[in-house]
Amino acid sequence: MAHVQDVAAYILNKLGPMTAMKLQKLCYYAYGYHLAWESRALFPERFQAWANGPVCPELYAKHRGRFQLNKGEIKGDPSQLDAGEIESIDLVLAGLGTRSAHDLSQMTHGELPWAAARQRAHVGPLDRSTEELCDSDFEEFFGALVTADGEEL
Repeated sequence: MAHVQDVAAYILNKLGPMTAMKLQKLCYYAYGYHLAWESRALFPERFQAWANGPVCPELYAKHRGRFQLNKGEIKGDPSQLDAGEIESIDLVLAGLGTRSAHDLSQMTHGELPWAAARQRAHVGPLDRSTEELCDSDFEEFFGALVTADGEEL
């Protein structure tokens, strides 16, 4: 199974330089849509409901203190991704890859996986939280977005 750093390295290779926040949010969307499309997790690492949206702590540890990330700066192995995983990521990048980090972050704030985790943690809008997002919430939210014809981005 691929890991979050493999997905992040793939995204950076495809889209080039981006902010760490945008990379986190694209990994979140790739995870959510892949779970809905293929009924399996994209990677085993979990997202937490941080104040600025979902963050994967294992990925954060790879870019902590960095604002901008370039190709090759997240050490991962995109060859670990199978064809279905690559297809899911490519569809997310085609649909959301041009959005800003701020737009993606704002989008996540209105979505069930992050909002439900924040609610479970009983935290305010700016409070810290390490509450994990649940796959059942991903499945419910992203599954509702997936149409009979494939996907909706």
